[in-house]
Amino acid sequence: MASSIANSLRRRTARLPLYSAIFVRHFHEFFYSSMASTSPSATLIRKFPIQCLTLTKPPALFSFRFASTKVEADENLGNVLQSEIECAQETDEHGREVDAPEDFPFEIIDKSGDQTIILKREFAGENIQATVYMNVDGEEMSKDDEDDSEDDQESAAEQNISLLVAIDKGEGPVLEIGCNISSADLEIESMIMKSTHDSDGQGAYQGPEFSELDERLQKAFHKYLKVRGIDSSLRDFLHEYMMNKDEREYLTWLKKVKEFVGN
Repeated sequence: MASSIANSLRRRTARLPLYSAIFVRHFHEFFYSSMASTSPSATLIRKFPIQCLTLTKPPALFSFRFASTKVEADENLGNVLQSEIECAQETDEHGREVDAPEDFPFEIIDKSGDQTIILKREFAGENIQATVYMNVDGEEMSKDDEDDSEDDQESAAEQNISLLVAIDKGEGPVLEIGCNISSADLEIESMIMKSTHDSDGQGAYQGPEFSELDERLQKAFHKYLKVRGIDSSLRDFLHEYMMNKDEREYLTWLKKVKEFVGN
């Protein structure tokens, strides 16, 4: 919106010299018409300069200049995008497949263009679906850490795997558990019992903080998830898979943007 207003102001400013020249050329006619009588001929004189102002068109030089600048900017962006595409294609991750472990109990649903994947399985009459995210937590790095080794910086910006696990039994409510898998442990962060009529869970009771629950209850919940295949052992595979997916999605994104800019 702001850029459109700015462009409009520039176009108006560019027209000022042209309109000023027209005004000076016809000033004596305005002056004469204001002093003349109200006869039909005087009326024609008063209307003539206004018609000239209305019909006069600004030169096409400015439009041509802006169009030329747009073409140059688009071509430059397209060239940089192509260079980045070639770099992405030369990485070790490009084209590499990440195979699931032999005992991996989940079906992987990986849709191109999505930043998440979904793990699905059936277990003892239950439908289990886990949406997997990868978060890069680098905010804790301070300026004092700039001189640290690369290993320390990588550790500070560790990628954690987050899962939103939904468990249902075909009918009735859904138990939704939010988890975070760090380098060693699975942490349960939230639990919500959702009604089938309340898909977003906004009206559901959130419950206390998981860390405030009795320790025995916390251990029982961890065992409940582990039996269903959700524990810290997923971390290494999911981390590798999500890193690989990020490389694939980035390359696809670059190509789509380049195609859009080129059209």
